[in-house]
Amino acid sequence: MTLESVVDEVRTKAASYQEGDYQGFLAVQITLTDLNQAFYVEVKEGKLSIEPFEYHDRQANLKITSANFIKMINGKLNSVLAFTTGKLKIDGDISKATEMANLLKGK
Repeated sequence: MTLESVVDEVRTKAASYQEGDYQGFLAVQITLTDLNQAFYVEVKEGKLSIEPFEYHDRQANLKITSANFIKMINGKLNSVLAFTTGKLKIDGDISKATEMANLLKGK
């Protein structure tokens, strides 16, 4: 799995997002521990961006393997279970990480 393939999968999951679906500012970085690379999900002024770069002014940083992240966004790995078993680590605002997950699920 590559960073580009993960980012493409996330963009596909977020394809149903309509500008303005999320009110407020959201900046979450996802660090893929097996690839030692990161990407971010940002909503600013209603526009969603998913880019393969680090986001230094992020509100939260999720640390997870690429395989587990893909499982999580596809509903095959519960995020609470991943967190409690150490498969997912979150630095920063946990509520923003939850909002990002809900946004990708289309909620």
